[in-house]
Amino acid sequence: MLLETCEWGNPDGPPVVLVHGVGSHAGSWRKVVDERWGKRFRIIAFDLRGHGSSGWEPPWTHATYVDDLLESVDALGLDRPDWVGRSFGGRLMLDLAARAPERIRRLALLEPVVQIPAELARHRAEQELTGGEWDSFEQFVASRENLGPDVDVEKFKAELADEFDTLPDGRLKRRTSQAAVVSIFSEFAAPAPPPETLRVPAMLLYAPAFGLVTPEQLEAYRPYLEQVVEVPGLHQILTTAFDETADAVEKFLLAP
Repeated sequence: MLLETCEWGNPDGPPVVLVHGVGSHAGSWRKVVDERWGKRFRIIAFDLRGHGSSGWEPPWTHATYVDDLLESVDALGLDRPDWVGRSFGGRLMLDLAARAPERIRRLALLEPVVQIPAELARHRAEQELTGGEWDSFEQFVASRENLGPDVDVEKFKAELADEFDTLPDGRLKRRTSQAAVVSIFSEFAAPAPPPETLRVPAMLLYAPAFGLVTPEQLEAYRPYLEQVVEVPGLHQILTTAFDETADAVEKFLLAP
């Protein structure tokens, strides 16, 4: 599938492909691109299958998502760009690196979902079975365990406003296929590609306080990583650790 594409930044800069997380879309990167990365890089971001303005039809497997990404960068004539994947996007980057390392120059993994326990995958999938619509943005924020109690709701709302449509009754609906989201969470319980398949220059950036990347996963992948960066806050690192994340990614991608 050719994915809906957004391009920003310096058209003469090195190309960087950004891959968003579950329930999000290409526009979720806008703040960090407008304020930081767009000054140096040609930025390409996609709405993944089942998200935003891309097609919503199945299958919703990780392999299909990687197929979509490769088809879409091929259509843009990109041979070996840099890649940045956040959350689900980070997991897809592990799959991409295992399958087509020759298509990656440098790779930044931001709070990647390497693998989660089956009970957590089931919990989140069941949440999404009845999800997709909320009475208010505050209700949506309260339902997200990955945000924490101290998140600035108004700031977060400004960043995510274009991920929702307002229904006639005033409720909010996220621009996602809930069937796709449920499928994605189910696959998070399956093992990621083995660490030794990560054969490209890669950085892992994670928030220890959140605990998504476990100490065991970090120990397994560390020998294959060029750089490991810890940031404060929780999973929504572009809200809770904006400067630290933007700085680390920029420095890593600018390395020769």
